[in-house]
Amino acid sequence: MDVINIFLTSELGETLEDFIHDGKRFTFDRMGPDGPLRLVDGPVWVFVDWVMDDLAGLEMCRRLRADPRTSEAHVTMVLEEDDVEDRRRALKAGADDYMVGPLARNAVLDRVLALQSRHAERHAVQRVDMGPLVIDMAALQARWNDEPIMLRPNEFRLLRFLAENPNRVLSREDMIQGLGKREPPIDERTVDVWVGRLRRALKAAGAGNPLRTVRSMGYVFDLP
Repeated sequence: MDVINIFLTSELGETLEDFIHDGKRFTFDRMGPDGPLRLVDGPVWVFVDWVMDDLAGLEMCRRLRADPRTSEAHVTMVLEEDDVEDRRRALKAGADDYMVGPLARNAVLDRVLALQSRHAERHAVQRVDMGPLVIDMAALQARWNDEPIMLRPNEFRLLRFLAENPNRVLSREDMIQGLGKREPPIDERTVDVWVGRLRRALKAAGAGNPLRTVRSMGYVFDLP
C-alpha cells in the first residue's frame, strides 16, 4: 500500500491516527526543527506553523528546503491570520502554499487529497551520498567506496536511518521508531542483532567499524 507522509509542527501531529483512502495510507507525525525522526518513503507533506516553540516557521521552511530528506516535500505554511505580507514571506521562504489555522484533521486531509495528484511525482530523497557511503533507495543497494554492502532489508533501512542521522547518539528506541517498527512491538535487544549484522556487512565491504557503541545510551554512526 502506498504511503503519504503528513508531518505537522504542532502537537496535533502526535494525536492523529492513520487514514486509508483509495488504496493509500495517510500517516501523521509531528516534526521538529531537526526534521523527520523516522525514515520517510513516499510523498511528504509538511504543515508548518507560523509560530513554533523552537524557531520561526519561516526558518523551518528554509531548513526543510535545505534538508535532502524534505527538499521536495510539499510545504504548507499555517498562518495565524490571512495577512498579505505574511503570505509573501512564507512563499519566499520556500512554502508551496498557505492556509489559515488553527488546523484540524479534516482540513489537513482535504488539502492533501485535493492536491496530491498533481504532486504525485514529488517524493522523499532517493539517494544518500555521504563521502564513501552511497545508499540508492530505488535500487535498494548500498556501497562503500563502490564496494557493495550486502544487507538484509532491516539492516538496509537501519543503515539509511543512521546515515540520515550521522554523528548523533541514537537509542534503541530511536532506531525502532525511526524504522517505523510500531506494530507489533519489538524488543529493544532486536536492535543489537540488526547492529551486529550491519557491522559485519560494513566490515566485509571495507568500511571498518563506523558504528560506535555508547554504553547505556545507544549507537553513533561516525562519518567525517
